[in-house]
Amino acid sequence: MAKLLIVDDEQDVRDFAANFFRKRNIDTDTASSGEEAIEKVKISLPDLVLLDIRMQGMTGIQALEAIKKIHSAIKVIMVTGTRPDENEAYKKCLELGASGYLHKPLQLDELEKVVLSMLKAPANSST
Repeated sequence: MAKLLIVDDEQDVRDFAANFFRKRNIDTDTASSGEEAIEKVKISLPDLVLLDIRMQGMTGIQALEAIKKIHSAIKVIMVTGTRPDENEAYKKCLELGASGYLHKPLQLDELEKVVLSMLKAPANSST
């Protein structure tokens, strides 16, 4: 069974997304910070991480870099409220190996489509 880790410092976002994917029979876990996400990645090696960019403490970009050092094949989709052309975050995320970039507010049909396609795609061991 595919494993999904949802990382967001907003509990309602985490809970909503986790329940949404659990109803689709996806093994889903959550983390409220970048630091917690890194610990969970070390333990469970999820197939895909939905990672908020703006969080208290460690940013999503810092967490992305650490996750990719733990296991480069883990797919990470960055989630932000900012459009990619508005800052350098988009470019930095791609340089660090992010698999995708979604914008808040999350559209459930788009979110489901992206997550399911990422979970079905083979892992790229060269990243």
